[in-house]
Amino acid sequence: MRYVTILVADEGWVRTIRLNRPERRNAMTPEMQVELIAALEEAGASDCRVVVLEGAGEAFCSGLDLTVLQATTDKTASEHREDATRIARLFRTLYELPKATIAAVHGAAIAGGTGLATICDFTLAVPAAKFGYTEVRIGFVPALVSAYLTLQIGEKPARDLLLTGRLFDAAEAYRLGLVNEVVAPEGLAKRVSALAQTLAANSPESLRATKQLLAGQSKSWLDAAIELGMDANAQARETTDFYEGVTAFLEKRTAVWAK
Repeated sequence: MRYVTILVADEGWVRTIRLNRPERRNAMTPEMQVELIAALEEAGASDCRVVVLEGAGEAFCSGLDLTVLQATTDKTASEHREDATRIARLFRTLYELPKATIAAVHGAAIAGGTGLATICDFTLAVPAAKFGYTEVRIGFVPALVSAYLTLQIGEKPARDLLLTGRLFDAAEAYRLGLVNEVVAPEGLAKRVSALAQTLAANSPESLRATKQLLAGQSKSWLDAAIELGMDANAQARETTDFYEGVTAFLEKRTAVWAK
């Protein structure tokens, strides 16, 4: 497949997938989501042993492109559901990938970008990296990332991050268990490479089986949580708060909520 919004490169047993919309801080579009799903599925079927996810430019991924969200106001309920299903498939494909995955977070990873970064098996981040589930600040719902966040850190701290929508740094992400290591900027690439080589030296069949085992242990719960998340994601796109929140953000003003 020919990619437009991402770059894919192999070096030995390691495949790197780079988000490549630096002019938009690697904000996700439907096209990028489709390409990421395809690239991950291709990696899963290939003989690579490790997948590294990274971003071009200053940011890792600033979440869903809000200009895309603004364009959804004219969509039908079934089209909203289709959008939610695509995002759910992206996260689930990354979570269940039979290869070991590493996120190299050199800048901001916000909303869905936080999801991409933290769903990976390993997340390495520089001290200045920023994270946040900021959906409530624009009248949206952190519907699909919430399932993985709750699974990773538990309900109480997840409620804090999801309901406040606050930004937090790499040090806090490390304390919460969302980041495995905080690495100096000049050492990030080297550390990611070293970790990838450690993983690639292990039995590929054992890595696959271990990941399958771990995913299977939470499958029933995650199935139900994602189904609820897809409903919430689609329904949120039809609310007046969503329209106002996105419009206010794009106009760089404070949102005025209806209630």
